[in-house]
Amino acid sequence: MRYICIMEVKDRLRMIMDSHKLNAGSFADRIGVQRSNVSHVLSGRNKPSFDFVEKLLLAFPRVSAEWLFTGKQGKKEVDDLEFKAGPVIVSTEGDVPSKENKTSVSEKKIVKTIVFYEDFTFDVFLPNEK
Repeated sequence: MRYICIMEVKDRLRMIMDSHKLNAGSFADRIGVQRSNVSHVLSGRNKPSFDFVEKLLLAFPRVSAEWLFTGKQGKKEVDDLEFKAGPVIVSTEGDVPSKENKTSVSEKKIVKTIVFYEDFTFDVFLPNEK
């Protein structure tokens, strides 16, 4: 499966801020950078520095660096995931049972489970094929 992301890092920063109900000033204070740094990154004038990203990842440990830069989770992260509490959405390939489709959910094979968190990160679980 191939993921294409049209969002930029600044857009994902806004998602983090929105999910924590932070404005640019309080976000800067929380990660420990100057408010002008956040303003310049959000406006697209500057790209975030290594120091900026390091402080952000320390302040928000559930944010993946790969997600921050690319919008997707890496294969290693997907393979090594531990279950974390949060809302779970199960996605299966094929039809969803309907009134016309009498196949029970228990007879369907789960091919992928995606867990979405309130900070807009997500984990993907793939069943082991044996």
